[in-house]
Amino acid sequence: MVAQISFLAHWPGWLTVAAAASYLLATLLIRRRHKHGLLMLALALGLHAPVLASQIVVLEGLRYGFASALSATLWLALVVLVWEARRSRLEGAASFVAPLAAFALVLPWFFVGHLFQGPVSVLFVPHLLIGTLAYGIFLLAATLAVFILIQARVLQPRSAGFLEDGLFDQLPPLLAMERMLFRYLSLGFFLLTITLVSGLLFSEEVFGRALRLDHKSVLTLLSW
Repeated sequence: MVAQISFLAHWPGWLTVAAAASYLLATLLIRRRHKHGLLMLALALGLHAPVLASQIVVLEGLRYGFASALSATLWLALVVLVWEARRSRLEGAASFVAPLAAFALVLPWFFVGHLFQGPVSVLFVPHLLIGTLAYGIFLLAATLAVFILIQARVLQPRSAGFLEDGLFDQLPPLLAMERMLFRYLSLGFFLLTITLVSGLLFSEEVFGRALRLDHKSVLTLLSW
């Protein structure tokens, strides 16, 4: 009985290890072109979700920092990749993002983030979710941009010996990837705009204080 209670008390840790191992196994299966690679990746995402929830939603309130934000961003990016892989060959891209998600899973153990205690504004959670989704979409766009550059180099005759392992055969055609890139950039910019507008116009309702023009606000506007 004591052992069962101890195991239940530490379930986020066990689930974190299981999710990270599933991500790494999914990466291996995808790169070996195993038919169950995406299925293993979907399992890893399913294990990652409750771990992420336990890291953000705690007894004292909400805990959020760069580690949990990175973990959530990679999780969302992989969810979109798995969804898109049903009709486009994006397994190669997923096999590069999955190890990063495995690494990000354990980061909140060392960087716990900021604790938001007490009642949280109704607008704060949507603001947080939309902002995280925006960065997840931008991460996908950046990943696709890298693959477009590499694939363009592979297509050059003088680079015929570059990356001949066939991994990039698991990607869509170059023109299709370019269309996806611009679609992701447009969607990410739209979501980031919503995040900025909600933060600027409704700062007191979202964060519980009036807008202050500090370095974080300036850097956010410059990045937009």
